[in-house]
Amino acid sequence: MGRKRRSGHRGPTRGVRRPSLTGTVVLREHGALVETAEGSFRLAGRSLREVMSGDTVAVSLHRAERGERRAVVEGVLERAATTVVGTYAPAGPLGAVRPLDSRLKADFFVLPSDVSAQDLGVGEGDVVLARIVSYPTRYESGVVTLERRLGGADAPDLGIQCIMARYDLAEGYPETAEREAAELSLDVAEALADPLRRDLRDRFVLTIDPVDARDFDDAISLARTPEGGYRLGVHIADVSHYVAWESSIDLEARRRGTSVYLADRVLPMLPERLSNGLCSLVPNEDRLAFTVDMELDAAGRVRSATMIPSVIRSRVRLSYDQADALLGGVTAVRDGGAELGGDDATGGARASADGAPGAAPASPSLLPETPVGGAPLAEQVARAAGEGVDLAAFLAAADELAQKRVALRYTRGAVDFDTVEVHALLDDAGVPIALTSRERTRATGLIEEAMLLANECVAQRLAALDRPCAYRVHESPSPDHLHAAASALSELGIATHREALKIELGDQAAMREVLERVAGTGEAEIANALLLRAMQRAVYKPVNEGHYALGAPAYCHFTSPIRRYPDLIVHRVLKQVLAEERLGKRAARERAPRLVGTGREALDRILPGLCRSASEHERVADAAAHASQKVKVAQFYATRVGERATGRVVWMDQLGLFVRLDDTRAEGLVHLSAVGDEWFDLDECTLTLTGASTGRTVRVGDAVIVEVAGVNVLRGHLDLRLVHRMGTLH
Repeated sequence: MGRKRRSGHRGPTRGVRRPSLTGTVVLREHGALVETAEGSFRLAGRSLREVMSGDTVAVSLHRAERGERRAVVEGVLERAATTVVGTYAPAGPLGAVRPLDSRLKADFFVLPSDVSAQDLGVGEGDVVLARIVSYPTRYESGVVTLERRLGGADAPDLGIQCIMARYDLAEGYPETAEREAAELSLDVAEALADPLRRDLRDRFVLTIDPVDARDFDDAISLARTPEGGYRLGVHIADVSHYVAWESSIDLEARRRGTSVYLADRVLPMLPERLSNGLCSLVPNEDRLAFTVDMELDAAGRVRSATMIPSVIRSRVRLSYDQADALLGGVTAVRDGGAELGGDDATGGARASADGAPGAAPASPSLLPETPVGGAPLAEQVARAAGEGVDLAAFLAAADELAQKRVALRYTRGAVDFDTVEVHALLDDAGVPIALTSRERTRATGLIEEAMLLANECVAQRLAALDRPCAYRVHESPSPDHLHAAASALSELGIATHREALKIELGDQAAMREVLERVAGTGEAEIANALLLRAMQRAVYKPVNEGHYALGAPAYCHFTSPIRRYPDLIVHRVLKQVLAEERLGKRAARERAPRLVGTGREALDRILPGLCRSASEHERVADAAAHASQKVKVAQFYATRVGERATGRVVWMDQLGLFVRLDDTRAEGLVHLSAVGDEWFDLDECTLTLTGASTGRTVRVGDAVIVEVAGVNVLRGHLDLRLVHRMGTLH
C-alpha cells in the first residue's frame, strides 16, 4: 500500500470517553487486534469499519463478556495506507471497488463526478489501484479515485501485480541512479592503494548459495591452526566502496531499504550493474570485499577478530545442494553416476576427486543440480584440488565448526526456531509446476553460523566503542505473550508443567528443550508456532540492546549489503572506525563525506529515522514475499480442485482450521462451515474445536484428510474441506 500519512482527525472523534492508549491496528481475517505498550487487545466489532491494518489509533479499553478487555477506537492518528487494490464494478451512478484484501469488510466508492474509470478504460471486473480520498467511518463508506488499471481477471501475472500495487512496490530503477551505476568500474590497483585494504587473492575462497542465486554477497575461507583451532574468514561484498553517501544510488537504496524477493521476480535494492556485477563475488574474478578474520580455539570460541577491507578472488561456487552432496559423501560424477566416499572419524564426509575405493554408484536423483551459470560438482572438486584444497575436507571442517558454534550459542541461551517456507517452482511463463519447502541442512547451517559469527564480532566491536550504528535488536517477549504460549503448550501436552512455568518466565533453555524433544514429530510445527507468536519482532535501532533469540549481547547485520541497507550502514561506520584507529582523525575526517556524510544530513543525525524506515521496509518486503508465494500456491491448486490429500492441523482460530498438507507442505484453510454439519465451539487455550451436538473434537496436531474445495488466486487463498479426522497426537 502507499506510504503513511497523517489522518485528518487530530484527536478523538468522540468526546464521551478519553483514549487511554495508542497502538497499531493488526487486521485479521476474522476480527482485529490493536498492539499497544500494555499488550494486544481485540478491537470491538463497531471499530472495524473505520480502520485499516497498520493504522495508528487512540483507543479506550472496556470490559467485554467473560471479563476480557477490548479496545474501542476513539480516533485514527495516522493512516498506514493511502491506496487500496480491488475489483471494480458499476453501482448505479457510482463506481464500487471491492478490496482484494479480504480483511477489509467494506467497499469503497467512486463518486459520479469522478471520471477516472473512463479515462483509464476500466471495465467491470477489472482489478484497479485506487487512491483513498476519504476513509470509511462507522457511518459512511470510503471514497476513492482510480489511479491505475492493473489488468483483467485473466492477466497471467495479475496476482503479483496486485501485491506490488498493494505494497507500493515497483520494478525498474531511476535513470539517474542507473547512469551513476554505469559509470562505476573496478580498479584493483587503485583500491589497493588505500592503506586500509589488503590483498587476499592468494586465499582459497568459495561461495555457497541457493541453486538459482544471481548475486553473491558473501564468501568464506577456512584453515586449521597448529593448535587445533580454526581461522575463519568471512568476506562480504564491499558495496560502500561504490555507493557514496547521498549519491543517487544511495538515496534510492535508502528509499527501498531492502531487496524484495517475490515468487516470480526480484526487486533489487541496488542497480543490477552492482548487485549482479561489480559487487557480486562471482568465481575467478577479482572483487572488493570487507573481510572479518576470526581466530577460534578448538572448541569454537572466538579468540580474536580483525576487520579489513580486502581484495579477494573466489575459486569455487557451490550450490547448497552440491555442498550437501559433498558433506553426504557424493564426490564425483562418472558416466552418469555418482561416487560415494566413506565417513571420517568426525562424522563429516571425507572425499576426493577420485572417490572412495569400491564406492557404489548413487542414484541419479542424489546428484545435486548444477547452479544457474555454475559448474558441475566434479568440476568444482577438481578445481579446488588444483588449488591444493580437498573440497570435501574443507566443508567437513566448516560443518564441524558450525556444530561447535551452535552448541556454544545454546549454552548462552540462544533459541533456534524451525519454520516451513513453501516456495513455488515456476516455468518460463511464471506458472507454478511444483511446490518445495526450504529447510535447514548442513550446508545452509555452516554458512549461517559463519555469517552469525561475523555479525556478532562486528557488533561487539562497535558496541564496545559505544558507536551509534544500525544494530539488530530483539527484545524479550512480553509476559502476556509468554503466558499464552506456556499455557497452550501445557494444555496440549507438549510441555510439562515445570517447563511451562520456566517458559512463562522467559527461560530460553526450557524453550529449547521443548523444541528439541518434539523435533521431527507432528508437534514440532505447533510448538515452533506458539513460541514464535510469543516473540517480539526484531528491529533496527541506533543503539545496541542485544538479541534475545540469539542470546547475543550485541548483534548487527553486516553480511548482506547488496540486499539490506542497514548492512551498508554498518560497513560505513566500521570503515570510519578503522580509518580513525589506523590512519588518524584527520584522515578519517577526509573520508567522512563519502562514508557517513557531514552536517545536518550526516549519518549520526538521521540514524534513528533510517533504522525505523529499514524496519518498516523489512516488514513490507517480508509480507509481500509471503503474499506472492500464497498467490502461486493458490495458482498451483487451481487445477487440483476436488483432489484429496493428507495433512495436519497446525493452527485454528475463529475462521477455521489451518492444515499443512503432507505432500507439498502448503497450508490451506478449512472454514468452520466446512468442518462438519454442526456448530463448533473454539477453546483458544487448548486450541480445540468441539461440536455442540455430538461433542466431536478437532485439535491442533490432528492428522486429517482434506479435499481441495477451491482457490482465490488473486487473494492467495487455498480453501479445503475436512473429509476425515484420522487421529490425534495427544
